[in-house]
Amino acid sequence: MSDLSALEANYLSDIEAAGDDAALEAVRLAALGKKGEISERLKSLGRMSPDERREAGPALNGLRDRVQAAILARREILADTAIEARLKAETLDVTLPVRSSPLSRGRIHPISQVVDEITAIFADLGFAIAEGPDIETDHYNFTALNFPEGHPAREMHDTFFLKPDAAGERRVLRTHTSPVQIRTMEKQKPPIRIVIPGKTYRQDSDATHTPMFHQVEGLVIDSSANVANMKWVLTEFCKAFFEVPSLNMRFRPSFFPFTEPSLEVDIQCDRSGSEVRFGEGTDWMEILGCGMVHPNVLRGVGLDPDEVQGFAWGMGIDRIAMLKYGMPDLRAFFDADVRWVEHYGFRPLDMPTLFSGLSA
Repeated sequence: MSDLSALEANYLSDIEAAGDDAALEAVRLAALGKKGEISERLKSLGRMSPDERREAGPALNGLRDRVQAAILARREILADTAIEARLKAETLDVTLPVRSSPLSRGRIHPISQVVDEITAIFADLGFAIAEGPDIETDHYNFTALNFPEGHPAREMHDTFFLKPDAAGERRVLRTHTSPVQIRTMEKQKPPIRIVIPGKTYRQDSDATHTPMFHQVEGLVIDSSANVANMKWVLTEFCKAFFEVPSLNMRFRPSFFPFTEPSLEVDIQCDRSGSEVRFGEGTDWMEILGCGMVHPNVLRGVGLDPDEVQGFAWGMGIDRIAMLKYGMPDLRAFFDADVRWVEHYGFRPLDMPTLFSGLSA
């Protein structure tokens, strides 16, 4: 029996010295595996006499049970040690501020926000959204809009001209979104009610002008459209956009080649404080241009001015964004400064609606 005591002492020592699961498993296989030393001795019980078996059986079974228990106990200790080591390695400092998710950090650019606001307002008034190419022909950008060849009105726009093509025609970066009005009237029969937000290009750059900027134009064509309808639409838009219950507007005679009569629109405001407040005060601010569609424009797209008429208007999206949200310099819109976007940007899931609020 002394050899069993020595065998037990050796295995218990090996078990205690096992530093990981792999070393402990090696000890288990050596002792209790199919060909392990203790397993082989248990197999020898069948070859013993009854008296020898009566004495050796309990001793060997007891040795097996004690070694097995020691292995299980050591395995639990190793597991606890591994968990403690992992906890130390993956310590989380709960005093640190919670990291914000990408969704909460992201911001919608003010231009995109204002386009969505404009879309929400005019969609509620029954208008559809129309789009067109940024690179236009001279015909769509000028001629079809009643800018005849050589007419001085073409000098109103500082145009970006592209190189002539094989036919000698020079395309342009559109100077306004008005070409989309022509394209729509060519394809769609009246009644037409569209708004056209998009990029436009002119050679100009200062605190209130950039070479690329955004405009929104609107067009209504039917048999009974008139100046009174136009005034109502523009008044309702400005009240909704600037989120004021009432607003006085002033319509002044002006000139645009593609409308007759042409009008510029001023809105009531108060500039006495640090910010411009709309719907109050005694000041006026020019906000947009509008007018009845010129008969020459209607004839150019195959419409009879004696049968249909319409009105159109246009304004700078960047400008009204600056007025509404107090942005001092237009150039900052295009600087890609993350700090500026974080300050003036909008949360991505706050979609503007007339029910929940445009800029809520």
